[in-house]
Amino acid sequence: MRVKRYVWRDWLMSYLFLLPAMGFFLLFVAYPMLKGVYISFFNYTLSQFDFVGLANYKHLFQDETFIKSMRNTVMIVIIAVPVVISFSIFVAMTIYRKSEWLRSLFRGIFYLPAVSSVVSITVVWASIYHPNYGILNYITGFFGAEPIAWLGEPRTALLSIILVLITTSVGQPIILYVASLGNIPASYIEAAQIDRASSGQIFRKIIWPMLMPTNLYIIVITTINSFQVFAIIQLLTSGGPMYETSTVMYGVYEQAFMLGSFGLASAMGVILAIVIGIISIIQFKYLGSDVEY
Repeated sequence: MRVKRYVWRDWLMSYLFLLPAMGFFLLFVAYPMLKGVYISFFNYTLSQFDFVGLANYKHLFQDETFIKSMRNTVMIVIIAVPVVISFSIFVAMTIYRKSEWLRSLFRGIFYLPAVSSVVSITVVWASIYHPNYGILNYITGFFGAEPIAWLGEPRTALLSIILVLITTSVGQPIILYVASLGNIPASYIEAAQIDRASSGQIFRKIIWPMLMPTNLYIIVITTINSFQVFAIIQLLTSGGPMYETSTVMYGVYEQAFMLGSFGLASAMGVILAIVIGIISIIQFKYLGSDVEY
């Protein structure tokens, strides 16, 4: 009986320590999520609250603007995630070979955008992209190119947004990859070099497999962040020109706070959450098979 009493007391104390975090999660995460799903079945505006069933979802899948926003969102993910992963690994492997103080210097430089305000970074990029006095047009002018409205041209606007997203997304992956490279036993690489393995073979057979836990985390988090990009678009283009840079997250903001249709906005959020959830499950299934949890 005394043992059971000690077990019960330890169980109670454990959950008491978890209670503040659990309460915060239930109140500010779980409840809003469930409330959003509930609202998505209603025609919810400032003047009415009528149950419409699946009408909001049906309307969205017939709405060309939403379909275009979803296509833009997927395009951002397809381009940004591989570039972030590839660039981060390349930079991490490059600076890892440097001396300790140079390694720390470069880690601080590349991590600076990750801890800086998205608004301040976006303002800097807005001046870089400016069609009249932007430095990007100034540089391309040396090669005889005409000034381009990078954020105003449909063919360049989305790529310009993706470039800004990439610069704000590589800081944390670089730090994590540098730390993970330090956990790879040097004897593995030395043995491969003695066997005359090429740099590509060492990377494919040793470095990449041993980075899989870090890869899984970075790929999942970068994918989620790319699906949810909003501030950059809201500050630079507001979804234009002609919805060429509109994303699902920006559509949620537009429907809810500009058009006052909270039901449609909630339905868009639910669809986005389902898509992110499915892709995350697939990533865990195919990338996490060799990862120990």
